Amino acid sequence: MIDEGDMAPAITVSASDGSSTNLASPGESLVLYFYPKDDTSGCTREAQDFTTLAGEFKKAGVKVIGVSRDPMKKHDKFIAKYDLAVPLASDEDGRISDAFGTWVEKSMYGRKYMGMERATYLIGADGRVLRVWRKVKVPNHAREVLTAARESAAA
Repeated sequence: MIDEGDMAPAITVSASDGSSTNLASPGESLVLYFYPKDDTSGCTREAQDFTTLAGEFKKAGVKVIGVSRDPMKKHDKFIAKYDLAVPLASDEDGRISDAFGTWVEKSMYGRKYMGMERATYLIGADGRVLRVWRKVKVPNHAREVLTAARESAAA
C-alpha cells in the first residue's frame, strides 16, 4: 500500500487520450483516481465531477487520470456516452492497482469478493505521493482533490 510521502511506483500508465505517464516521474502534478467499474452510478458521477473540474485542474497544472480494471474498449464507450474530459487507463492485468493496494477484499450481502477500492492519489511532478484518499465517498470528492492540488502547487 502506498502512503503520503512515498514515491509512486515506476509504472507507465497509458491513458485513453494516447498519453503515457511514468508515475515515478510524471513531470507534472497528477491525480490518479481508482474506481470500481465504468458506467455504474457512483463511478459515472465521479468521472462527471472530475470532467466538470477538468479545466480547473488544467489551470492548476494537474493532470487527472481515472483507473479501473475495465478494458480500454469499455473505457472508450464510457467516455463517449458521458462526454468525459478526463482520460481513463485500463488496469486489466492489475499491476497498477496491486502496486497501490487498491485491489482489496470487499463484502456485499455477506459475500466476499475482490474489487477495486475507490481511492485517489495526488502525485507531485517528482513522483512523490502528496495526498491519499482511501474509501472515497463521491459527493464533493473531486472538488476536495482540486483544493488539495491547488494548495500543493502553492506550497
